[in-house]
Amino acid sequence: MTRFPVPSTPQRLLRILTTVVAAASLPNYVLAQAVLPVAPPIAPPKAAQPTDRDAPAEISAEQMTGRPDRELQLDTKVEIVRGNTTITADHAKYHIVEDEVDADGNVRMTRSGDVYTGDQLKLNVDAGEGFVTHPTYKLLRNNGQGHADRINFEAEDRATVVDGTYSTCEGPDPDWYLRSSRLALDTSRDVGMARNTVVYFKGVPILGSPQMSFPLSDARKSGVLPPTVGATSKGGLEITVPYYFNIAPNRDLTVYPKIIAQRGLQLGASARYLDPSYAGETRIEALPSDREAHADRWAVSSIHTQTLTPGLTLNWNINAASDDNYRTDFANTMTGASQPLLLRDLNLTYSTAYWTAIARTTNYQVLQDPITPIARPYDRLPQLNFTAARPDVAGFDLALDSELTRFWHPTLQRGDRVYVNPKISYPIIAQGYFFTPKLSFHATRYNLDTVANPGDNNTPSRALPTASLDGGMVFERDAKFFGKAMTQTLEPRLFYVYTPYRDQSALPNFDSGVADLSFAQLFSENRFVGNDRISDANQITAAVTSRFIEPSGIERARVAIGQRYYFAQPQVTLGTAITDSRSDLLLSASGMLSQSFYAETNMQYSQSQHQLDRANYGVRYQPGPMKVLNLQYRQDLANDLEKSVDVSTQWPFAQRWYGVGRINYSIKTRKIAEGLLGMEYKADCWIFRIVAQRIPTATLQATTSLFFQLELNGLSKLGSNPLAALRSSVPGYQNINQTNTRP
Repeated sequence: MTRFPVPSTPQRLLRILTTVVAAASLPNYVLAQAVLPVAPPIAPPKAAQPTDRDAPAEISAEQMTGRPDRELQLDTKVEIVRGNTTITADHAKYHIVEDEVDADGNVRMTRSGDVYTGDQLKLNVDAGEGFVTHPTYKLLRNNGQGHADRINFEAEDRATVVDGTYSTCEGPDPDWYLRSSRLALDTSRDVGMARNTVVYFKGVPILGSPQMSFPLSDARKSGVLPPTVGATSKGGLEITVPYYFNIAPNRDLTVYPKIIAQRGLQLGASARYLDPSYAGETRIEALPSDREAHADRWAVSSIHTQTLTPGLTLNWNINAASDDNYRTDFANTMTGASQPLLLRDLNLTYSTAYWTAIARTTNYQVLQDPITPIARPYDRLPQLNFTAARPDVAGFDLALDSELTRFWHPTLQRGDRVYVNPKISYPIIAQGYFFTPKLSFHATRYNLDTVANPGDNNTPSRALPTASLDGGMVFERDAKFFGKAMTQTLEPRLFYVYTPYRDQSALPNFDSGVADLSFAQLFSENRFVGNDRISDANQITAAVTSRFIEPSGIERARVAIGQRYYFAQPQVTLGTAITDSRSDLLLSASGMLSQSFYAETNMQYSQSQHQLDRANYGVRYQPGPMKVLNLQYRQDLANDLEKSVDVSTQWPFAQRWYGVGRINYSIKTRKIAEGLLGMEYKADCWIFRIVAQRIPTATLQATTSLFFQLELNGLSKLGSNPLAALRSSVPGYQNINQTNTRP
């Protein structure tokens, strides 16, 4: 084997002549290994290594003939290495001045990690231009591979496959491949562009296109996305052909025309942008002349946030739809099947270290349920908030909440409300205990447009002080939890609140309601949400919590019990008055009983009625990747809601086959309120999914959707995408195309 260093242009001729003068004078001299110095071994080229045009070419062969200053004939075990390009062949001719290689016989070229083989190769090594005949190829970045009649190399990072195939499947007989008359591979932009293309799956043509583009990596690119096909009970067959515009690394636009068999052509667009000072997304859908509704249908959704100056931000969240039935007729679109209130919110916020000021306007579009009408919330036009907080001022914590709001409603009483709520507390915190006395004062005044009865005051007001004491202790001990050493805590806590009674029956109710009882609400000073009602209180809350904590600090289990006791029955009410001397008893428990088993329960027990008003019990079993089983039982007797059982799972049931499903079963009506059932199959280079989903859209109404998806790794996804439905319906669901890591 003879190894011969050939310097690159322009030093090539000078170095050859000075090192091998004797050989250069004999044009037909056979160069033996003993005559020329042997170059040191060349390390294999690294992937994505940049071309070094000044690097010398390293040439080796069993036999070399010719003139080293002009042309070398190489035979048997030929190897030419230049920068990140390596060529091997049975025979080759190297034109030194032109830096060109003509090779034939078992040709193999590796360039930046990509591998090409063929019968004959011609390549200008410096420019990266040439061709190879009857080649096979394999790309490093995404395992893309195929064969062709010819590959033309147009530059180091561009090649055109002529009458060839492309697939990311291994082996000579791939499960899927595309065949194209001309396939341009641009590794600098990570884009493949195929013309006159047919996609084959299991030998059957499934998609044809005059032009198709696809990524050679995970980078985004512009082009026509694969069509999606689905069906719903409200619209029938749906076919969407999206086009993606990769405007910039931080901006894109997707246009998605959709043919809905029973309704017509729906046009949609989604624009996203992300900058250091602002970001957002806007979506628009329009269906002119809906054949079912005999009307124009549309929906808009826009979210935006922007930093105007340091501390000053602008935000909006705007949603709108053409009619009340939009969410039921188009359950899989932006409005969402279970979202009857479409928010429109615009706010300007200025924040400093100790205070925040907000100016906003808010209203809602109500998509009414035909069976159970929904109350329309008040519009806030405008709402001005000012909050401030300063901790540790001579040991005191100071805070202030204030608001001025204009409430508007098309049919109900309207007016202005202003309130100021200063607070002062003195927290005493030490190792093992804490104690916090607190005083606050809530002053409210209204300016009403109308009053219920002649002579009523249209500027009512209210002023209420509140005093509270919050204290607790933390005890610790060494313990074991399922045989493992833990630290167990015992944390008793008492919370006392006193607020005097004020008659508030003459005040309007713009935004107040009774808060659901929870552990957080047990330690709240007001039983109501909103600011139109302030509960009178002479009460104490007692609770105790015990936790099991690992040495690493991870909480493995928690048990808590708490109850509120009334020294005097509250007189301010909304709805049902409180007649008991104590609230319902709350119990909460949760824990990771093992690495794969988690359980949680929350109960609200009425001691006067001797019944569980609310309860939910849930367990999750997740022993490994793509294996999860969730069981949950809920009941809410306090609000006359039915009991329900919710079961969801993702589980392999055969080799490469995974089942997914969810059933939300109403015990009261003996019907499935919401359901999902599907299967997934994972091959080496493709995935198939079929999923059916039933979504409640209104009282006594539901929409059923059917998803089919064929995911060809490295090319695209064909069909409708069910992944969002799977993630929302099955907690703990994992994409089977991702790396198998433990959840």
